[in-house]
Amino acid sequence: MNFLKDEMGQGSAEYILIFGGVIVLSILSLLIYRQYIQNFNPINAAQDLENVRNNVASP
Repeated sequence: MNFLKDEMGQGSAEYILIFGGVIVLSILSLLIYRQYIQNFNPINAAQDLENVRNNVASP
């Protein structure tokens, strides 16, 4: 009956449950905000670099 009193794995199981909950919440937030993420204007490094060059060159 000593195995019923052994609680050495209790902390690990709780950490696994917390980590699993964080993963589920992350996936749900990505699904909720998917439309916003898809419509987000991607970074255009070439255009940004050209803007910087034009602004630096003009007095």
